[in-house]
Amino acid sequence: MAVPQTRQELLDAVRGTYDKLAADLAGIPAELANEATLDGHVQGTRMSVANLLAYLIGWNLLVLKWCDAKAAGVPVDFPDTGFKWNELGRLAQKFYADHAGLDYPALLRRFADVHARIVVLIDGETDASLYGAPWYDKYTQGRMIQLNTSSPYANARSRVRTWKRAQGLAG
Repeated sequence: MAVPQTRQELLDAVRGTYDKLAADLAGIPAELANEATLDGHVQGTRMSVANLLAYLIGWNLLVLKWCDAKAAGVPVDFPDTGFKWNELGRLAQKFYADHAGLDYPALLRRFADVHARIVVLIDGETDASLYGAPWYDKYTQGRMIQLNTSSPYANARSRVRTWKRAQGLAG
């Protein structure tokens, strides 16, 4: 998929990758969602589909936090307060812990909710605000949103589809 360059292309990428991933996730029995049988976000670790969902939710919530802070003129701690870019494995573990108390259907609902909030955010922007100037380091706001939503959705979908085939769930 080409890297989005406009608001509409970003909306299409975020919606399209989410819709495909959500369809794959919907076919997973809740009783399998917490089995740590996927390769983890830290080399040599295992995670569950529920952890993968928590990871996606966590990044989507960070995107919203970044955009809200930037819009309010508040400095942003990238990637998150207390974390550096070279500590993303530790950040993934935080996301898992943040959502550990939710069952699989609740995680799916939370993912749908935060995705809808991302769509509203993008829909309220313009091509100029999303792609007209650097927003973080050399990256535009649109690129930062894409790197932390549709790109991870596509990666997650590949992982989920491989996992489903291994579990005999491919359909």
